[in-house]
Amino acid sequence: MTITIRHCELSDNSDLFEIYRHTAVTENSSQLPYLSREQVAGLFHQAGHYTLVAEQEGRVVGHLTLFLRQKPRERHGAMLAIAVHPDSQGRGVGRRLMQAAIEQADHWLNLVRLELEVQADNAPAQALYRSLGFEQEGLKRLATFKAGRYHDLVLMARIRPDLA
Repeated sequence: MTITIRHCELSDNSDLFEIYRHTAVTENSSQLPYLSREQVAGLFHQAGHYTLVAEQEGRVVGHLTLFLRQKPRERHGAMLAIAVHPDSQGRGVGRRLMQAAIEQADHWLNLVRLELEVQADNAPAQALYRSLGFEQEGLKRLATFKAGRYHDLVLMARIRPDLA
């Protein structure tokens, strides 16, 4: 199946809500389960952030948002957040979104540092990030609460290769 990567539009809100209604998605994000349509829509249309979506057969099956740093001495970096619909996981959607975001960051936004946090027990996501040049920089112990327990978050970053 063909995956098209494009900028997020207001018309994508229903598909984004469909992604975030799955506990399998929210448990690996910083979001709570059972978000309303309005809460989900509010995540994606903010000034200073860039959201890309992955579309397959006319349906959005994933997104990646670059949250640009606002402090003057940190404007060379951004934080990433990504989610893929459970039915589309393991099919290259996350990889395509990450590759498009890296291309945008390196060649259009002039970013040097891309950062993300990933659940310590999410080995497939960590493997994807490593394959794209992200390295573990630290561990936030007991940093998030999921399924009734505290869990660690792995801090990962990618420094633009020509500046590393």
